[in-house]
Amino acid sequence: MAAPGPRHAKTGKPIDTAKLDRVVADARKASEERAAGYREQALKLFPWVCGRCARGFTRENLRELTVHHKDMNHDNNPPDGHNWELLCVYCHDNEHQKYEEHLAARAGVRTTPGGAPAKQTTHNPFDGLAELLKKNR
Repeated sequence: MAAPGPRHAKTGKPIDTAKLDRVVADARKASEERAAGYREQALKLFPWVCGRCARGFTRENLRELTVHHKDMNHDNNPPDGHNWELLCVYCHDNEHQKYEEHLAARAGVRTTPGGAPAKQTTHNPFDGLAELLKKNR
């Protein structure tokens, strides 16, 4: 007897994994095609220099130069490239890390450098400092 396949968490119905695999493959292919289009366009529009660290690139190391979407929307690809900047892979990773930290801060979630939720600090070393200063005046 064959083992039952995966089931939907809410409905309990069997999941058509072949269909799911096709959907994922199609989405990846479309994303790669879209990325190839705007990457080629950005490389024609802008000098091959990282917009953060100013590292220069040649054909030999061009694979390390990425297109960063300033508004973080990979579907926003205007023909004039005003939503793009070329960044080396290191600066690009750093930009996305800063964005993730910004979102976490807005949500009130503090994270560790690895991205895990940070433990809330309960000790305040300056607790009562104002009162001490008033007494010593």
